[in-house]
Amino acid sequence: MSQAHPRKQVLIKFALLMALLIGYFFYLWVKFDAATGAVTAALTWSFFVLCTPVADAGFLLDFPLRLLFGIRMVISEVVVWVLAGAINASVLLWAPAYYETTVLTRLFHQILITPWPYWGIVLLSGAGTFLSVKFGDELMDVLHHRERDFFHSHQFKQELILIAFFLMIVFGYYELISSLGLEDVL
Repeated sequence: MSQAHPRKQVLIKFALLMALLIGYFFYLWVKFDAATGAVTAALTWSFFVLCTPVADAGFLLDFPLRLLFGIRMVISEVVVWVLAGAINASVLLWAPAYYETTVLTRLFHQILITPWPYWGIVLLSGAGTFLSVKFGDELMDVLHHRERDFFHSHQFKQELILIAFFLMIVFGYYELISSLGLEDVL
């Protein structure tokens, strides 16, 4: 049995993730209206960018761009974060009522308007995301036989430190998220 080429697999996964996002938009469109559906879908996407400590929402762009065009995932993730920040700055300034559409967007709004301690969620998410993307870029380099000597000469000490730091980020993130009282919301 032949396996699909890795680039084809990436395109299929990207298409499936895009279909999921578009399906969610259509669900919101039916539930509210097109404008509310679009803004709420964008806010939901930006929540996953800004408030989760791994590059999950950015994965829609990062990994495919790396495989297809060689753009480092760290670079595309910076663009993703700038876009997510711009979406939220715009909605917070001109149309904050859109945050009231779903449980997730209400929670996101609470995080965004409460600097202490909830901006810590965004900071920890940024640190975790960029560490995971950096690790992913390095893994892709090794898989493509770039910088192999670097990895062998350092014997993965740097990666072990990054993993330990990432685990501390996840622990701190969990503590902050649990302080939001999600049991009461859900």
